[in-house]
Amino acid sequence: MVRVDGGLTGISNLHRRLFAWFVARDGAQDDVITRHKRRLFAGLHGTVVEIGPGGGANLAYLPREAGVSWIGIERNPYMEPYLRAEARRLGLSPELRLGTAEHIDMPDGSADAVICTHVLCSVTDQQAILHEVLRILKPGGRFLFVEHVAAARGTSTRRRQNWVRPAWQLLGDGCQPNRETWLTLETAGFTDLQYERFTLSYPIVGPHIAGVATR
Repeated sequence: MVRVDGGLTGISNLHRRLFAWFVARDGAQDDVITRHKRRLFAGLHGTVVEIGPGGGANLAYLPREAGVSWIGIERNPYMEPYLRAEARRLGLSPELRLGTAEHIDMPDGSADAVICTHVLCSVTDQQAILHEVLRILKPGGRFLFVEHVAAARGTSTRRRQNWVRPAWQLLGDGCQPNRETWLTLETAGFTDLQYERFTLSYPIVGPHIAGVATR
């Protein structure tokens, strides 16, 4: 997640309010994304940390019978009422903590899994966040991710991503459509990394990866 300013005021404050409102109402889930989430989250159990849960779009995919203890780390305080409303709708009692994923207030080796969907595109420092993920995961713990990424270099989609990035980043709360996130994952220090590429029918953020990295 991107770093939170000490005090949200003025335009920044209004922007994060509007962004939270937009995210909470953008409830449509692409069928391909839905299939990946169901597959990745099916085996979740124990303590599960989600980075940047937003309005709680992933809560519906948590397996009820496994007794998952969910902890969300969210840097935008205006997301909280939307997430809690979604949790109530699903009959869940989540633990939400306001903070950033660069510094997660949890002991070493305390999480069975960490979830991250459409968040690494907007973080300030991907390496710092993945270091924190590795720190809080138990040995054998899993990092589950679905992220939009940069298109192949030299393609027209990549050129459009490069061109639109400054405005996209400003309007999208830090989102950078041309990030080669898979390279950071490959060098983060996980013992095993498996992911697949797929493309959705979106003009800028169509290229995606989804997979699991094991500590």
